[in-house]
Amino acid sequence: MHYEIAIIPGDGVGAEISDEAEKILKAAADKYGFTAASKRFDWGCDHYLAHGRMMPEHALDILKGFDAIFLGCVGDESKVPDHVSLTMLLEIRKGFKQYVNLRPIRLYPGVSTPVRTATPETVDFVVVRENNEGEYSGAGAFFKIDEPDGFALQTGIFSRGGCERVMRYAFDLAEQRKQAGYKGMVTNCTKSNALNYSMVFWDKIYQEVAAGHSDIATDKALVDAMTMWMVKKPEWFDVVVASNLFGDIITDLGAMLQGGMGFAAGGNINPEREFPSMFEPIHGSAPKYTGKHVVNPIASIESVRMMLDFLGEKDAAEGIGVAVRSVLAQGAVRTRDMGGSHGTDAMGDAVLQALLAD
Repeated sequence: MHYEIAIIPGDGVGAEISDEAEKILKAAADKYGFTAASKRFDWGCDHYLAHGRMMPEHALDILKGFDAIFLGCVGDESKVPDHVSLTMLLEIRKGFKQYVNLRPIRLYPGVSTPVRTATPETVDFVVVRENNEGEYSGAGAFFKIDEPDGFALQTGIFSRGGCERVMRYAFDLAEQRKQAGYKGMVTNCTKSNALNYSMVFWDKIYQEVAAGHSDIATDKALVDAMTMWMVKKPEWFDVVVASNLFGDIITDLGAMLQGGMGFAAGGNINPEREFPSMFEPIHGSAPKYTGKHVVNPIASIESVRMMLDFLGEKDAAEGIGVAVRSVLAQGAVRTRDMGGSHGTDAMGDAVLQALLAD
């Protein structure tokens, strides 16, 4: 098989982590018998300063010809306000109907975490975040913004179709995981005690979708309580389905369970494969570290693993996973966030060598 991969390094440390991702992608292709051609697009905050847009107006037409997209990171508030720079990410997610944001939360042996209850045995679950609507629908307005009686409206949009499709994905994923030995449970992350329209509607649809998956256990957690239980008893969770905002928040906590943002990978998935899906580390662009080559590339490498798994290159994805686990368990190479002094390229090279080893 041959794959065309679009790489958008973005801002800050994006170029550095994209280098490591591309290196692992090409090595996996060589080892596992497929080919992958990558093309870079220098879109982001500098593009905005030059052209008034984070990416060209016809960017989606360009990207739709690729099999998958790798996004390094977006944002540099010293150049462009964050609510403006984020438009590129949201435009791709919505334009390509990437309505599932998939975030595995897994702690590997050899990685320390600030959460005492988090161990490799207790942290191994997946968050399925609704990715196209909800609280991030972009609906609202300012009224008399500079006046004493000014106000703002931000409207969350929850459609039946939007809720059903992401929940079906979560239950289907729980069924797949159950076959692999996991408990087979979907936790509904909600806040229906206070959000008496949107989340009551969300809960209702969850129950309707759950009725079609009688072999999968159901569970419910208010989002505030969920953050407590993720710390207190992380082993309870298997698959979590959450709205756009709640999923965004709890996956940052999940990143801390797995050792920090340097380990947190994500996929923006179009399950029907009508459009390319996009894979990215979930950390920010860290502009202060630009050019210093000190950030941890594991999240980017894990994003490549997720990409290849989604594309059907299961052996290559498993090979990358084994290489990452081996390097982290040995502990000989440790980046700054792990308490070590090795750089981005050193960690990437270590995973590369482990991947290529027989």
